[in-house]
Amino acid sequence: MSSLRKLPQLLLTVGDINGIGPEVLLKALRRILPTKSFVPTIIGNSRLLEEYLQALPLHDVSLSASELRVAGETIAIVDLPSEATLSIGSETADAGKLAGDAIHKGVAMLLDGSADGIVTMPISKSGLNSGGHHWPGHTEMLADLSGGNNPLMILASREMRVALMTIHVPLRQVPSLITPSLLSQRIHDFHNTLHIDFALPSPRIAVLGLNPHAGESGSIGREEVETLVPAIEVAQAKGYSVEGPFPADGFFARYRPGMYDGILAAYHDQGLIPLKMTARGAGVNITAGLSIVRTSPDHGTAFAIAGNGEADESSTVEAIEMALSIIENRTSSANREQLATSTTHQDD
Repeated sequence: MSSLRKLPQLLLTVGDINGIGPEVLLKALRRILPTKSFVPTIIGNSRLLEEYLQALPLHDVSLSASELRVAGETIAIVDLPSEATLSIGSETADAGKLAGDAIHKGVAMLLDGSADGIVTMPISKSGLNSGGHHWPGHTEMLADLSGGNNPLMILASREMRVALMTIHVPLRQVPSLITPSLLSQRIHDFHNTLHIDFALPSPRIAVLGLNPHAGESGSIGREEVETLVPAIEVAQAKGYSVEGPFPADGFFARYRPGMYDGILAAYHDQGLIPLKMTARGAGVNITAGLSIVRTSPDHGTAFAIAGNGEADESSTVEAIEMALSIIENRTSSANREQLATSTTHQDD
């Protein structure tokens, strides 16, 4: 048997062309290409990307005649049509349309087997909507386009992995959205993601309470007593290693890497503020519970510093490396399952 393996095919969208997306992407590729074996393909508009490079020269990066060279490597570009005018630092509907078009194209390529995963650069949600793509954000858009239902949003660093019960919704809606069925699904999806995508044999999950002090046995809200505790007990009965609900403030004050493999937070800011503080610019956004592999840097378009050459590519480097790791883990998991099935049939 040949020891040669097919290199992973990774799609990379540039995000909003007027933000820092192109800068952090190209800087990240310049750092990572000499050390990682994969085939990158950029989805965007060649004309705008070339203009971006002229406005912000980057060492070892050039583009001419739709051929992009980064760190001595030639990178293919899926060239999308666009009427946008480059306006670095500004939000425009045309740039939002292009960003959304790139996501559409990327998902289509993933679903037809042309690639193994996608890393998306930051978009402007209002720009996306004004450009005709009406979703609350990347996570929901990717889920809808790929046929997913109720995707799990995870932000991860090398020290912590945080998943969310609720994603981009107003805070006042959170309590009514956290139902026993939702929490059971979140625990199930988080467990499977940690087990398969992160190759953890028996992942341990901590669930955070919704209310201060996790409700104080019902005296500061009933959600923990009536919803969280029963759902956790059902999950435990099914064999999941899950504990809680924990008061969020005390949990993060005492948290040390390795205490738990994953933390399930009740709402966006409860989990992501501590994660981003510890990640210090190197966090990764993961859309889990889908058939496709998708990661993204954990920051936004940063229009205020776009074009200054100041953007830090660390989060994008981590996002690319994590996507490659998930692809590898999913492939290994599929191979293990196929081998187990084959062995079982042989035994029969």
